[in-house]
Amino acid sequence: MAATGACIFATLLSLLILHISGSWAADPDMLQDICVADLASPVKLNGYACKESSKVNASDFFFAGLATAGATNNSMGSLVTAANVQKVPGLNTLGVSLSRIDYAPGGINPPHTHPRATEMVFVLEGTLNVGFITTANVVISKTITKGEVFVFPRGLVHYQQNAGDSPAAVIAAFNSQLPGTQSIAATLFASSPPVPDSVLAKAFHIGTGQVEKIRGRFAPS
Repeated sequence: MAATGACIFATLLSLLILHISGSWAADPDMLQDICVADLASPVKLNGYACKESSKVNASDFFFAGLATAGATNNSMGSLVTAANVQKVPGLNTLGVSLSRIDYAPGGINPPHTHPRATEMVFVLEGTLNVGFITTANVVISKTITKGEVFVFPRGLVHYQQNAGDSPAAVIAAFNSQLPGTQSIAATLFASSPPVPDSVLAKAFHIGTGQVEKIRGRFAPS
């Protein structure tokens, strides 16, 4: 009987751990109907302080910025327009957000990660080559086109590139109100203060002169 009881306890404990770990897979659950972000509040916490309910209105839950294509005349040939809690305060505590990504022909959304969210893209127009890299350095990639979706697991390095001769666009969904983005190249070569040249030279098997040359390309124009 003791062994049976221990087995039942272990099973229940395992289920509890799975439930708790699952609840930590994205933003914490909300504890009230709404908590519209007070972006001007000096209070710092894991999220934003709630605006007074008497000051909440429909504009806190509205954003028109994804309706039109963004300008892609930059070095990457792409533009990300975010609809996160900083643009839609009503998303605070809701654990979701969107972005629109526009690409010029051949344009890329360079290798990057989202430390706080899984991403799913839905192709509005065009054809894209997309992929992510596992921690075993395996590339999972596919060509996707209008109406199709692709998922990038949380925290893994991923990219998208317009594979066509005309502009492309996707809507990206995230299971976080503020997923965060770290562009790999910019993070390493445009940080402030800079990552030491010796670290980058050794990591990439290049000379310090090459490090400075690459870093110079990330300098503000």
